[in-house]
Amino acid sequence: MTFSPFSIQVPGSTANLGPGFDSIGMAITMYLTVNVFPASQWKFTYIGNELQILNGEKTNLIHDAALLVAKDHGKELPCCSIEVESELPLSRGLGSSAAAIVAGIEWANRVLSLSLSKKEKSLYACRMEGHPDNVVPSLIGGLAVSSYGENTVETVQVHDLSVEMVLVIPSFELSTSKAREALPESLPHAQAVQASAVSNVLVASVLTNDWKTAGKMMERDLLHEPYRQCWFPDFAAIKQKAYDLGAYGTAISGAGPTVISFVPAGSGERIRERLASAFEGYVCRMVLPDSKGVRIEQLSLPA
Repeated sequence: MTFSPFSIQVPGSTANLGPGFDSIGMAITMYLTVNVFPASQWKFTYIGNELQILNGEKTNLIHDAALLVAKDHGKELPCCSIEVESELPLSRGLGSSAAAIVAGIEWANRVLSLSLSKKEKSLYACRMEGHPDNVVPSLIGGLAVSSYGENTVETVQVHDLSVEMVLVIPSFELSTSKAREALPESLPHAQAVQASAVSNVLVASVLTNDWKTAGKMMERDLLHEPYRQCWFPDFAAIKQKAYDLGAYGTAISGAGPTVISFVPAGSGERIRERLASAFEGYVCRMVLPDSKGVRIEQLSLPA
């Protein structure tokens, strides 16, 4: 089987937005890039310091996702030379694993000419990730409110997002599995009702581009942030400083440890600079919503 070389670009994502636990996520303008070339033998090349830890690994999520799709269709992946480069720091709550899964699904779909629909791709991604909050926005772009269960994914997508985001990224990693260990197995009914109400208002306010109300709801989460804040010693200070600078609201990005502030359009760079000055041990970055999701471009064969 032969194919023309191509590049897959997948946006990272921020999940939960506070109370939208495991169901709400937004694609952001930081990217995983995977270049795929036909080859006579398998080869993975990781570009950049962030990914050097993966050199020498026998498996990776990109390949695992591609294999899942191929086996499901009774096909075998052709030998490829894969170049991987990423702006997404690993285990920082910015969807690096989800982006890798989406890239693998797109890789298999392309080289095997499967013509998978977005819903089929979403199902594969959720099967691997376990929940839709990161994988769906990385796949389709924008903000995605999704439900996954009984082998189906239902999504409401929002593209008109008049907001910017400032990321405060620490130097340490935090695995999703470790962050989940802090969560309770259940909530009292009255508390669950209140958590649902907060999440509902968050979604309604985002749908109407009412980011002031959305920011308030982000900071009233009852589902995960109260149990995870122990992992983030500067969380309260970052939240207060961002609020003082004009942020709508601040939340833990995904499982953390990145902290994300949603800020008025046009103010992101100013707020980023002030947060970077106040919290020198962190990398601060301003990002925008990515509206396109995963995209593929043709490549020329290497010289």
